[in-house]
Amino acid sequence: MTGVKSGGGVRGGGVRGGGVQSGGGSGRSQGGKVRVLTARKRKNSSNRWLERQLNDPYVKAAKAAGFRSRAAFKLAELDERFGLLQHVTRVVDLGAAPGGWCQIVLKARPKATLVAIDLLPIEPIAGVTIFEGDILADGTEALLRGALGGAADLVLSDMAANTVGHKMTDHIRTMALVETALAFAVAILRPGGAFVAKVLAGGADPALVGELKRHFAAVKHAKPPASRAGSSEWYVVAQGFKGRVAEIEHALPPPVAGGMESFD
Repeated sequence: MTGVKSGGGVRGGGVRGGGVQSGGGSGRSQGGKVRVLTARKRKNSSNRWLERQLNDPYVKAAKAAGFRSRAAFKLAELDERFGLLQHVTRVVDLGAAPGGWCQIVLKARPKATLVAIDLLPIEPIAGVTIFEGDILADGTEALLRGALGGAADLVLSDMAANTVGHKMTDHIRTMALVETALAFAVAILRPGGAFVAKVLAGGADPALVGELKRHFAAVKHAKPPASRAGSSEWYVVAQGFKGRVAEIEHALPPPVAGGMESFD
């Protein structure tokens, strides 16, 4: 899951530099860049991942700031652009592991009620109610709503499906998660609330964008600087939740042609 304008002191533009100078014995520095030494049992793809990690300024900055992952800066940068964390008091973080987004929320709004859930275990974070489970499981919505103590101001989703390398399949699986997160957000957000979710390159498809616009006053796509240039991830940011109004309008029958008749 990444600067915080209010109360956080973390600014996206503050991460600069030419990479990590040392890799803790995992590589060799050449001209300021760490080169990973080959290992007999390590795959080439693993070497490339490790080298990228060692030379990523966001990884170094996250470690220095005490964040659990470089992804924390993604939410910080989205917040700096959209003001997501201003005045929020109740927040839900879907797909929260390892907890970097939770750390950013609490840094900006330390008194907020924050509830997080993931299929993977999350090490405890002071001030966060953490659940290990499936957002699709029966009773999960009620569980999270009870922990919040009221309607949410913000629903965050950094959920991502395991990719299989087939572009269309990966897109469908990721969009299914976005739709799941959106359905949850619609059920738990207060009017005026916001929703943020990870999507793939190209953003949400037209049908999903249409659904977002039906429920929210403003819908935009963004790729925060902390997202690697070669990554296919983008984020959809929906603000100004319309609340039950959108549901009621959707349920109303179409107007009768010729206007409405009046009866005495």
